[in-house]
Parts: sequence; structure tokens; C-alpha cells
Amino acid sequence: MKNIKFTKMHGLGNDFVVIDGRTQPIENKEKLSIKLADRHFGIGCDQVIMIEHTPAADVFMRILNPDGTESGACGNATRCVADVVMKEKQSVACTIETRRGVLSCVRAENNSVTVDMGEPLLEWNQIPVARETGTLYMPISPDAEQFPERLPTGVNMGNPHCVFFVDRLATVNLQELGPRYESDPFFPERSNVEFVEVIDRDHVQMRVWERGAGITLACGSGACAAAVAAIRRGLTERKVKVSMDGGDLMLEWRESDNHVYMTGPMVTVFSGVWHL
Repeated sequence: MKNIKFTKMHGLGNDFVVIDGRTQPIENKEKLSIKLADRHFGIGCDQVIMIEHTPAADVFMRILNPDGTESGACGNATRCVADVVMKEKQSVACTIETRRGVLSCVRAENNSVTVDMGEPLLEWNQIPVARETGTLYMPISPDAEQFPERLPTGVNMGNPHCVFFVDRLATVNLQELGPRYESDPFFPERSNVEFVEVIDRDHVQMRVWERGAGITLACGSGACAAAVAAIRRGLTERKVKVSMDGGDLMLEWRESDNHVYMTGPMVTVFSGVWHL
């Protein structure tokens, strides 16, 4: 029998099983993530996070979904891993490599963390979508010509996002619409799906269906995508609060460097040992 040490963490209810792969070799990562993420027969989480060695940064963060697929970005998990690494280093800053690239993280007020999530990718072949098109109003719905404002905006924040703006978030059937657009042929790599209600110029509310995970209480990269989409459409200022079911993140898409900066909390819930 093999024992795997883990820590359960969350960012705004978006929860993770974090495993330090630097100190314990992990085999069959995809199969293990399916077992660990199961909320009935495993520990239960939205994603399994593995911390690994890399020459490019303090650590490499591998993100595995409950279905065993690997994700390129996870903002909430990045803050959790940053908290672990900064405590380990006894520092207020660290770098984390992901499939997205190397992300810089710093300790912010009230023990929160700010992550430089990098530049948003906005071209059709960067998101990607199936055919050449504009991404501000993507022609995915049958009523594209008659109601263009209903069309989603595309953003890639290390993973693809499809952002819809709605009048009332409470009326959205996320359980039905989320998987429909995640797996739409328009998105050859599938997509995260966000529905956003604009409260005012500095505040939006969002619900999310995550690719490979389903409905989650929060999504850091999704909040980044929602902010970028709202700013592109002229609906908000460059600094905006994104409220989700699990809480709030502060986002800023800076004109000076075109990077998106995300600030929010993280929590360590408990540590334990998984017996294989």
C-alpha cells in the first residue's frame, strides 16, 4: 500500500487537493486525479494540483480535472500554491510555472495574494475556435444577426473561455447551458463557460461552468476572462470586482503592460494521507 500526503485548500470555495510531487513520486497522475476528486469515493475537489520541480520558476503547478484531463491555468489554485511556496521560502513573492507560462505572485493585504495572470489571448486561433471570426461577438448562436449583444466574447487565459453577458444571472440555467457550450463544435478544445451580469462600472457578478469540472463556486481564470470581456465591450472600467458564488476577486487589466492582475484569498482546510 502506498501513502500520498496531501493538503486540502480552496480559493472562494473552488477547492483543491494539493500534492507535493517534489517529495513523493506520483505515477498515473490522470487516473489518480479521477479517484482523488470523486466527492463520494475520494477526497473530493474541483481540481487536483501537483507541485513539481522546474528550472524555470520556484515550482511547476500541474492542474488535473476530475475527468483526468489537464488544464493550462487555474487562478484560484495559483493563489493556493503561492501561499504554500511563500511560506516555505519565508518570502512575500514567488514564481509558479504553469502550462500558461511563469506567473509572478506577491502577498497582498489581508493575507491575500496577487497573481500576474499574463496577457489575455484574443484572436480566434488563440482561443481557439473552429473558424476565423471576430471574438468580441462570436457567432455561435442561431440568432447572431438579430441579437448580436447575446453573443459571447472569447478570451484565452491559459485555457479557453466563452463569456456571455445577461440581464439577470438568476434566470440562467447553468446546468443545461454550461455543458452545451463547453462541448460545442465551435470550440475544438472545449471551453469554460461564464455568464456575467454587470452590476455597475466597477462590479460584475458571474457564474461559471468549468471545462472538465462542471459548476464550481469560483474560477480565477474565468473571473479574469469575464473582466477582460467586460472591458473589451466597454461595460466596465479597467479595475473591476468579480463576484461569484464563493466570493469576490479583484481584477485589473493594466494598460501599461496588457497583463491581467488577480487578487484574492486562499484557505488551507486540512492535511491528510491518502492510502492507495
